Amino acid sequence: MTVSIRLDPLIEQRLDNLAHMTGRAKSYYLRELIESGLDDLEDFYLADATMERVRKGQEVVIDSSKVRGSLGLGH
Repeated sequence: MTVSIRLDPLIEQRLDNLAHMTGRAKSYYLRELIESGLDDLEDFYLADATMERVRKGQEVVIDSSKVRGSLGLGH
């Protein structure tokens, strides 16, 4: 998949310098950033969306004492 993005000139210069100094393509580093950061982005934004559904009463919430009881963990 091909994607086009606009970068702040300072960020672009840093990326250019990194690519030049290491002999790797800029696309290599962009791919690395996306792959390593996607887990964190998913965690944050999916949790945020879930919390919004909880606030709106659209998400089932189970009390922790009920969960412990159903697992036989007592108090």
